[in-house]
Amino acid sequence: VQLQASGGGLVQAGDSLRLSCAASGRTFSSYAMGWFRQAPGKDREFVASVSWTGGSTSHADSVKGRFTISRDNAKNTVYLQMNSLKPDNTAVYYCAAGAIRTEVVNMYNYWGQGTQVTVSS
Repeated sequence: VQLQASGGGLVQAGDSLRLSCAASGRTFSSYAMGWFRQAPGKDREFVASVSWTGGSTSHADSVKGRFTISRDNAKNTVYLQMNSLKPDNTAVYYCAAGAIRTEVVNMYNYWGQGTQVTVSS
């Protein structure tokens, strides 16, 4: 499966963004999906994950209540709605596909190219 992330941009603190990740291939609905982010000089970290049905989700503690992951299997797309953005949310955001829903970076087999999110104070 090939993944294409989009929706990033430059926003102010408190603003919202919705990231999208479009997948090619007919097997999208069989994959768990995740969003990760990587800030300059830091390791890639887990943000959120969703099961292949969309029925189970998980969010990092740092984004709970502000970010929401969802998916639309009919559109082969996974989303990350980000509200109340903060400057420390600035990073490149990546979507990923894997066999199971997990927070572990290395368990995802397919990665998108990343989309830059910059939050100014």
